Amino acid sequence: MTGSLAFPSPSRPASSSPSPRFDAIVIGAGAAGLLCAAIAGQRGRRVLLLDHWPKVAEKIRISGGGRCNFTNLHTQPENFLSDNPHFCKSALSRFKPQDIIALLRKHRIAFHEKHKGQLFCDDSAEQLITALLDECAAGQVTHWQPCAVEAVEATHPGFRVRTAKGWVSAQALVVATGGLSIPQIGASPFGYRLAEQFGLPIVPPRPALVPLAFDPAQWAPFADLSGVSLEVDIETDHAHRVVRFREDLLFTHRGLSGPAILQASSYWQPGQALRIDLMPGLSEMAWIQSKHGNRRTLVGELGQHLPQRLAHALCAQTGEADRRMADFSDKALRALLQHWHAWPVRPSGTLGWRKAEVTAGGVDTRALSSTSMMALNVPGLHFIGEVVDVTGWLGGYNFQWAWSSAAACAQAL
Repeated sequence: MTGSLAFPSPSRPASSSPSPRFDAIVIGAGAAGLLCAAIAGQRGRRVLLLDHWPKVAEKIRISGGGRCNFTNLHTQPENFLSDNPHFCKSALSRFKPQDIIALLRKHRIAFHEKHKGQLFCDDSAEQLITALLDECAAGQVTHWQPCAVEAVEATHPGFRVRTAKGWVSAQALVVATGGLSIPQIGASPFGYRLAEQFGLPIVPPRPALVPLAFDPAQWAPFADLSGVSLEVDIETDHAHRVVRFREDLLFTHRGLSGPAILQASSYWQPGQALRIDLMPGLSEMAWIQSKHGNRRTLVGELGQHLPQRLAHALCAQTGEADRRMADFSDKALRALLQHWHAWPVRPSGTLGWRKAEVTAGGVDTRALSSTSMMALNVPGLHFIGEVVDVTGWLGGYNFQWAWSSAAACAQAL
C-alpha cells in the first residue's frame, strides 16, 4: 500500500540530477510486494521496495485473528472472481499452495489446516512477515519504509520515481499497492490512479468479503437476533449463473454477516436479492411427515431445526406461530418450507471499506499479460495482488493470489 499521490503536471520539468538506479522498483510492501521483491532479488535483480505505511505487511499481521490464513489447499481458478475469469489460471498454475507452504517450512513456521483447506500459522503471523523480510534480505533488496511515492514518470525505457527520499529510477516498476479495503491500515487508491496515468482501464472497485446491511424498517423484525448463527446454503445470481455457498450465517443488529454472507457479498450487486436456505438438511418429506401425531406448534417444531430466537422471528412473520403442526395441510407446510429453503432477503448495501476484507474490481486484467503481470501497452509496468481485478473467495484464496501473481511477475523481471 502507498499514500496519496499528487502526480506532477505535464508542464513540470523533470529533475536533471542523477538518481540511484535499480533493475526494479516495487511499490507496496504487503504480501505480494514482499514476495515479488524477494524472488526478484534472489534472481540477481537490484530491487528497491517502497511503502508509505510505518508497519510492514499490516494485512498479513491482522488477518486470521493474527495467525494469517495464508493459503487454501483447494485453490482452483474457479475460486476467483474477475471480469476476465481465465486470467488467473497461468499464475496460479505456476506458484501453488505447496510453494508457499515450502517457504513456511524453510523458515520452520508451524501451521495447521482449520477448515475446508484453510491453512493458518500455529503461532503469530509475525513469523510469516519475518520470513518474507528475511527472504528480501537474502536477495539484497533495498527496503525504504515508511517512504511515500510522490510522482512517477516514464523515461522510455524505464521509469523515474520521486520518493520522500528523492528520485530513483528503474527499468521495471511493480505496483503492489493493494485495494481500498481497511483504510485504517493505509489503503488508498494509489494503484488505480497510477494505472490511469498510464492509460490502463479500471474495473470499478467495490467492497468484497463484507457484511451486508438492510433498511432499518425492513430489518426491524430481525434486529434483536444479533449473535444468532447457523449453517445455511446461500445463493445469488452472477453473470447468468447461480453462485452458491454452504457456510455459517451470522445475524447482526444491522443485517447479516458470517462466512456465508462474506462469500456471497463478492458477487452481490445493489438491488439484488439473496436466497438463503435456512435448513439445508431438512427434506420436504421429513417436514410434512413430522406433523403426524405432533402436538407441537409451528414455532415449537421449527425450533427443533433452528435457533429458538430465529424460529420465533420467522414464525411471527406467518401469523401462525402457535398453530399446531397437525392442523396444517400438507400444501401449507410445503409452502412454508419452500419459503424457508429460499428465504429472500434484499440488502440495502454493504458495511463499506472499513469492514471489507478485500476489494473486488481493480486494474482490468485484459490490459495485462497473464504470464508476467505486465501492462501490454506499457513495457516494464507490472501490477500484482489485490490492485488487480482478481478477487478470491474467503479462506486464504486472496493471499494465494498475492503469492502467485508476485511470483509470476518476479520471474519476468
